[in-house]
Amino acid sequence: MVLLLLLLFLHPSTYNNFIYPYHSKFNDVAYRWISLDNWTYSRTFKTPFDIKKWQKVNLVFEGVDTVAQILLNNVTLGRTDNMFNRYSFDITSVIQEVNFVEVRFLSAISYAAEQSRCHKGHSIPPVCPPPVQKGECHVNFIRKEQCSFSWDWGPSFPTQGIWKDVRIEAYNHYHLIYFSTTPLFGNTQQWCLEVESIFDVVSSKPIAGLVTVNIPKLQTQQTFSVKLQPGEGSIVQLVNINKSATVEPWWPNGHGKQTGYNMTTTFTMEAGCQIEKFSKVYFRTVELVQEPIPGSPGLSFYFKINGRPIFIKGSNWIPADSFQDRVTYDTLRLLLKSAADANMNALRVWGGGVYEQDEFYDICDEIGIMIWQDFMFACALYPTDQNYLESVRAEVSHQVRRLKSHPSIILWSGNNENEAAIASNWFSIPYPDIGVYIEDYVTLYVKNIREIVLCEDKSRPFVVSSPTNGLESVKEGWLSRDPYDTHYGDTHFYDYSNDCWNWTMYPKTRFASEYGFQSWPSFSTIEKVSSPEDWSCTSNFSLHRQHHEGGNIQMLQEIGRHFKLPQCPDPVKQFKDMIYLTQVMQAQCIKTETEFYRFSQSEIINGEGHTMGALYWQLNDIWQAPSWASLEYGGKWKLLHYFAQNFFAPLLPVAYEDKGVLHIYGVSDLHEDHKVTLRVSVHAWSSLEPVCTLAKEGVTVKAQSAVPIYKESICDLLERCRNCTRTSCVITFCLVGEDGLQSPRNHYFLSSLKDAVGLEKTQLSASVSQQDDIYIFALQTTAIAPFVTLDVGSIKGRFSDNGFLMTEKKKMVAFYPWEPTSVEELESSLILTSLLDVV
Repeated sequence: MVLLLLLLFLHPSTYNNFIYPYHSKFNDVAYRWISLDNWTYSRTFKTPFDIKKWQKVNLVFEGVDTVAQILLNNVTLGRTDNMFNRYSFDITSVIQEVNFVEVRFLSAISYAAEQSRCHKGHSIPPVCPPPVQKGECHVNFIRKEQCSFSWDWGPSFPTQGIWKDVRIEAYNHYHLIYFSTTPLFGNTQQWCLEVESIFDVVSSKPIAGLVTVNIPKLQTQQTFSVKLQPGEGSIVQLVNINKSATVEPWWPNGHGKQTGYNMTTTFTMEAGCQIEKFSKVYFRTVELVQEPIPGSPGLSFYFKINGRPIFIKGSNWIPADSFQDRVTYDTLRLLLKSAADANMNALRVWGGGVYEQDEFYDICDEIGIMIWQDFMFACALYPTDQNYLESVRAEVSHQVRRLKSHPSIILWSGNNENEAAIASNWFSIPYPDIGVYIEDYVTLYVKNIREIVLCEDKSRPFVVSSPTNGLESVKEGWLSRDPYDTHYGDTHFYDYSNDCWNWTMYPKTRFASEYGFQSWPSFSTIEKVSSPEDWSCTSNFSLHRQHHEGGNIQMLQEIGRHFKLPQCPDPVKQFKDMIYLTQVMQAQCIKTETEFYRFSQSEIINGEGHTMGALYWQLNDIWQAPSWASLEYGGKWKLLHYFAQNFFAPLLPVAYEDKGVLHIYGVSDLHEDHKVTLRVSVHAWSSLEPVCTLAKEGVTVKAQSAVPIYKESICDLLERCRNCTRTSCVITFCLVGEDGLQSPRNHYFLSSLKDAVGLEKTQLSASVSQQDDIYIFALQTTAIAPFVTLDVGSIKGRFSDNGFLMTEKKKMVAFYPWEPTSVEELESSLILTSLLDVV
């Protein structure tokens, strides 16, 4: 039996008094003094049990952020220096009937600076973030959320405090610390389950007993005799699943069910103390396939789940808030459900944030979101002195033990971009000195992190970095000469100077794990943290919130390639127009790039292709600011997220132009071949009636592949559709099959929309009605309207479609509210915008 007492600490009163949203638009700078001070958390508590009855009493901190001295009754129990570690202190001889506990924090900024000063030998770059980020220095010297010192999409809030549970554990004989389950699919084509239990045994002699594992739905029950040795150690049981039971495996979103099974594990030991552990177990296998491809140099890089190759569709996850204690289950559920609702099946938990809370992975397990899990190292080099390595080893061991039971996690990755940082020499290290940094890199990620991961978890793959050349990087001594080589591994790609509508600028990579473009969040999100004087591109507020050098100019330049820039004399209207256009531009850019990756999955051209993953940067926002995100702070969908719902659809026609020829591919994630009809319409911008239509029947779209289904010279197409030119017409197309099978409708612009001839300003109107818990917006237009956007301000919810090309007089759009609302509220909040409303 174990007694648990949860300790709740009071925040220091001064801390509470000073954190309120006065001048909230510049809080990251105004309240920096808080992170420069040292703070002490303390409280008095009574012990609610008889101390003498327990052999061991521990004070356990699940998360301390970050550098602190822990005292109980004026006795120092120990120190913490790692936000990602779990700390357990033996207080058996210190605890009394009434106790005084203190956690004395040292400023993370001061500590990081001191660690850097004391570091002997070579420098560890970078020293500071770029000035535009308004951040703090030496973040690579502290095991803390790296982006809390600032990033190019987020503020600098170097928090300090107790960010996870604190409790007292009292026990006799033995105590279960970690418990994990790993499914294995053997050569016999049968499932078994590896059950690992890590104990602290306080008895001076071994303790014998029985472990019973019961999975009722799989008619599986097994009992094992075990002997626990004194001290901390683990026992492993191999549970064979009943051969007559049908095991439903766990599948990613869009590929099957996320079946889980309730399991009870009972430990009955001779000491008379019984532990019952309830858990959910899932069965799935994962394999990262890196093998030669016919007709191409290099190696493949794709994932098989349960033996089936899966095209990875999704985004990159950053922390949901600067203050982790504000991240609730509901926050996580909303963001993750939005990913699944946009047809995503994966997210990469990026290495500059935090290992997410248990609920995050639980939700991913339930809704089928696969996780590429980075360890928390990003865009920097790191020290490798003994104390630092010991702290990292404890961190990695703890996190792998905590998380490895989750089927959603399909990959461990050692760091974000640090292989590339050395290979491309981001930090201008003199060539003769580079060897010492390579040695540090191998020491940290290979000899320490990788070694622990392979020891703790043999059930899923590990790569050392992202981007990486995978096995080729290993062959080259763990650091490739060019980690961006498209013939191997994964790539990150950003280009803000070329035309993002031109698919030829994108790398035909094996796996695109990062790529993106910025936009501003909607006006309703900005309005909450700003004042009227801030509502322009050049205001202090707008410049302050943009943490990417030249970001606002880059967005306007990209818009200017294809759209007329807003020129409204009313500055507020001009600001709102600019916000709208940045969202349109971001959505159209990432649509172009993602569709390129999707149609490249089944072909090799000039040795490149077989692209099997598209994870754009980034899913969510950490504050109200311009960024690469598709979900705004608070969860509102940007136009990009609505576009993602379409460009990640399980069935999709994709068009691109090459040397004057229009190609359409049928892209499918479905598990069977389908006979479909390709419907192509050509519209003049000036008419709601199509100029001409084509129906190509009997088109075969192959299962889980991308195949060419249509090809025609654009000159011939326009000639066939009389009175059409590149500037006067637009092409739309969709796939329709039997039993209601249908793709989203896609479009291809034959020219920049700033050159479009015949587009006229439309009268858009909408009426709203309610059907059960959903609201229906019936839209009407008097002319073709590009990028029609519905916005209901701060009313929380999402539309079924948004930012679309409206080529018919009427269209129905559903609104799914996330909180109670009404027809009247929606009607009064609705703002309808299309491209010609921008002036």
